[in-house]
Amino acid sequence: MDAATIGLVIIALLIIITILSSLRICSEWERKVVLRLGRFGGVRGPGIFFLLPYIETTPFTIDTRVVTTPFQAEQTLTKDGASVTVDAIMYWRVVDAGRAAIQVANYVQAVMGAAAGGLRDIIGRNDLSTVLSQRRELDEQLTLILDEQTEPWGIKVQSVQLRDIKVPDNLQDALSRMAQAEREKQARVILGESEILVAKQFAEAGEQYSLHPTALHLRGMNMLYETMRSGVASVIVVPSSALESMNLGMIGGLNALSQAQKPASDGPSASQPRIV
Repeated sequence: MDAATIGLVIIALLIIITILSSLRICSEWERKVVLRLGRFGGVRGPGIFFLLPYIETTPFTIDTRVVTTPFQAEQTLTKDGASVTVDAIMYWRVVDAGRAAIQVANYVQAVMGAAAGGLRDIIGRNDLSTVLSQRRELDEQLTLILDEQTEPWGIKVQSVQLRDIKVPDNLQDALSRMAQAEREKQARVILGESEILVAKQFAEAGEQYSLHPTALHLRGMNMLYETMRSGVASVIVVPSSALESMNLGMIGGLNALSQAQKPASDGPSASQPRIV
């Protein structure tokens, strides 16, 4: 093999090595930030791409999938001075790999710091009752705050959820007593409203009975009939005026006569009511 052939083989090998060294492969969820002589040269991927040998480099590989990150705010004071510990979870992703790599040194640490600070801020601007009862509204507010703060870094905060809110034991007891007092208050209010409604119904019934005395007599006779047909031993005390007005004097007399005709040893019937 002559020198020319050897030279061609060496050149071919150098070309192949150069091509292979400039070949890059990105997964579907990855993006590579390209620097051209130290300056930002764009974002490549996914798939196969080539770099300019010795000119372009890819020092950063950015994952664009959604990241689930839990974080916490410990012993944070609410607006009304209550100390709470709040656990939350955040869903976020990189939407601009170039800004995420260039604008901030460690975008993951930056996002976590912003999340912890935003959570403490949102707790400090609301009282304890709001934090406990309006989690959805606080989730939306915190999501907007963090999304605005991380947008210059090329990061999108999709949602934030407050998972657990811990309060001291003594404060839990106080809240329990307050809730019980509130339920008792509502029960008393409902009872009072019921009494008013019943009184109104009785007043209307009294007006109807005053306009129609016969209806009152029929109602009284129906009550006596229901009591007598129950078969339970009882003594029914009816005013004499009611007996006269409802023509029940004859019924009372017949009842007394039937009781008197029975032997004294038998005593009154145990299953028959007596009208007195």
